[in-house]
Amino acid sequence: MTTITLLTGPAAPLSGSPARSGIVKRPVDRPLPLGVEGLQGDEQADRRVHGGVEKAVHNYPAEHYADWRTELGALPALAGPGGFGENVSTFGLTETTVAVGDIFRLGTALVQVSQGRQPCWKLSCRFDTPDMARRVQQSGRTGWYYRVLQPGTVAPGDRLDLLDRIAPDWTLHRLWHALYVDRLNRDELQGLAALDVLAEGWRKYAVRRLDNGRVEDWTKRLDGPE
Repeated sequence: MTTITLLTGPAAPLSGSPARSGIVKRPVDRPLPLGVEGLQGDEQADRRVHGGVEKAVHNYPAEHYADWRTELGALPALAGPGGFGENVSTFGLTETTVAVGDIFRLGTALVQVSQGRQPCWKLSCRFDTPDMARRVQQSGRTGWYYRVLQPGTVAPGDRLDLLDRIAPDWTLHRLWHALYVDRLNRDELQGLAALDVLAEGWRKYAVRRLDNGRVEDWTKRLDGPE
């Protein structure tokens, strides 16, 4: 059980880029409806790769901020929750303890961990740090997404209560290690491909690697448009 900070934000011009983004989130001070595609009033600029039912709510561990400040200094985006585009900020839950498929009660809603976060180049603009997206991916401090099993209402200070664990062996850290470190381990990839509670898009990565023996090119996602 952990108490949350609840955050939302509109899509807006992204500093250092001609693109728009909803990556800047601010704490809210009132209850919000949570539907299958996210919190009321929260926006994503590029719906091809952000938002949707498998990425309805983004959770980022607040304890990671201290690690980032140690590495990068007191950047403005590290001053408080919301720097990584998270909707829910928590203490006490990290990628090593949370597993794909974990079901939580969040306010009156039910949410389930669907996948880790794949960092993209907009993080580098947000932090004014050219390799920030790569740093996040390499660190494993990515945060994760929830799908919404039961819509409800979420308020600042609500608790995030763990109700069930569907695949406790598949922590987000293990998932990250399989996708980004030991990338062609067939046993791990077969496990990912068969993991029904994992978002379909992530299972497809495993299937393709098993089929062709190659890791997908991350350059465009991490480094952005030329």
